[in-house]
Amino acid sequence: MTELQEVQITEERPLLPGQTPEMAKTHSVETPYGSVTFTVYGTPKPKRPAILTYHDVGLNYKSCFQPLFQSGDMQEIIQNFVRVHVDAPGMEEGAPVYPVGYQYPSLDQLADTIPCILQYLNFSSIIGVGVGAGAYILSRYALNHQDTVEGLVLINIDPNAKGWMDWAAHKLTGLTSSIPEMILGHLFSQEELSGNSELIQKYRNIITHAPNLENIELYWNSYNNRRDLNFERGGDITLKCPVMLVVGDQAPHEDAVVECNSKLDPTQTSFLKMADSGGQPQLTQPGKLTEAFKYFLQGMGYMASSCMTRLSRSRTASLTSAASIDGSRSRARTLSQSSESGTLPSGPPGHTMEVSC
Repeated sequence: MTELQEVQITEERPLLPGQTPEMAKTHSVETPYGSVTFTVYGTPKPKRPAILTYHDVGLNYKSCFQPLFQSGDMQEIIQNFVRVHVDAPGMEEGAPVYPVGYQYPSLDQLADTIPCILQYLNFSSIIGVGVGAGAYILSRYALNHQDTVEGLVLINIDPNAKGWMDWAAHKLTGLTSSIPEMILGHLFSQEELSGNSELIQKYRNIITHAPNLENIELYWNSYNNRRDLNFERGGDITLKCPVMLVVGDQAPHEDAVVECNSKLDPTQTSFLKMADSGGQPQLTQPGKLTEAFKYFLQGMGYMASSCMTRLSRSRTASLTSAASIDGSRSRARTLSQSSESGTLPSGPPGHTMEVSC
């Protein structure tokens, strides 16, 4: 029997003019793989899925997603969808440290906790937004529960298990680097870490001084022991919902996301490579990512009247078709943003677009 604890809080964030505080309810639900904490914002909307987020290693839902969901451009989206922010076990604020020898769930098992959350909330479908390990978890869930996933936004996904060379490199790095430094290298590019910006200093401090660092290491180990998702274009193992893949230019996982794009159904997949966004585009470019998300939702039939402010102001984009126009309803497109502006045009279906803005 599912056990839960519920705490009602008020979201702490600067309010926009005329905006009222948004209430959040935090729940802890017992699953076959331990207690999972998740926070719900807003109320369910008729005939609309919930937006469900899952964070990366070294972060929780607040440190991973707050800059994105608190941005002014995101307000139109959050008014139209209920949101469920999931914290991986032991990653929530105030989480007790697990005892030595605790068997932390695998990423596959973490994916299997999502039905417990949806069953309690009585939600029938979701649009998933995941970063890194969270993107993998949502992809695994979508493979096993295709009827409940309407769309996925996958940031920095690596669908491949670690190979022998990866393992060797990981072990060697572990001899000379601390766990926080290895996780920072997973989250951010070497250029960002060398630049030591205010953002890097903030997240280095968050991870290095985390009171639950032992728990973070367990999540990190589960990520490094992930299985291959075995995506195959045209095969039986694939994501059948609309997917938007996102990665920053020169980000640590750029090659992995490009490879993932090559394995997914091109009629269902959009690829957004964001310049000047580093390893965590949801932190560094929340406005541009929000506008891309709006286009993604429009492609799914939601928010048809949405005003595309940031990405529609400039029309200096150059579009290059890399596929024939056959009149189908294909949504596939590859989007590559440069740093001058955030233009993201909505071209005709069936096109692959290179966007230089």
